[in-house]
Amino acid sequence: MPPNPDTRPAESPADDRCLVEACLSNAPGAWEAFVGRFAGLFVHVARRTAERRGTPLPPNDRDDAVAEILLECLRNDAGVLRSFAGRSSLPTYLTVIARRVTARHLLRNLAAFRGSAAPGGSADQVATNGDTPARIEDREQVKGLLDQLDPEEAQLVRLHHLESRSYGEISRLTGLPLGSIGPALSRARTKLRSMMGPGPE
Repeated sequence: MPPNPDTRPAESPADDRCLVEACLSNAPGAWEAFVGRFAGLFVHVARRTAERRGTPLPPNDRDDAVAEILLECLRNDAGVLRSFAGRSSLPTYLTVIARRVTARHLLRNLAAFRGSAAPGGSADQVATNGDTPARIEDREQVKGLLDQLDPEEAQLVRLHHLESRSYGEISRLTGLPLGSIGPALSRARTKLRSMMGPGPE
């Protein structure tokens, strides 16, 4: 379980901007630093958003929500980070993004549940209904994107980005040399960004 974000030391606006610029330039270790710093925040926001809505969020769903938040950060050539203007702190900015993505996730799950519970209804019918909050199923997109990676790359992404495993843990679990994990994750993220495309004009 990632640490509670409230226990972490505050970063300065200059640190925020440096981290954003490092991620956008694909600097070595930048995305690892981003995930290491904000994975706990995303877990915390997902849990609190569910609590405030009175909606259950079991661990698997929570991990799906965090995966969607991370994908949102990568989508459209990291458009979320490119839009960061520094008018608020980076954690505050990302909290808004995470809350919005989690709310969409919860509403979609609720719509699917209601559809499957209705006579003759199905989750697929609800997912394609124009009244649902999002027509694209992010959970299926996550699975589809990971399925397009090499099995080793997909495993690394799951362990590091979805389970918040350290490089040391990943090395012990997979048997990969510690020094090979960072470059392999960087290649996998590059592939994910390429798969998601530039987005609509």
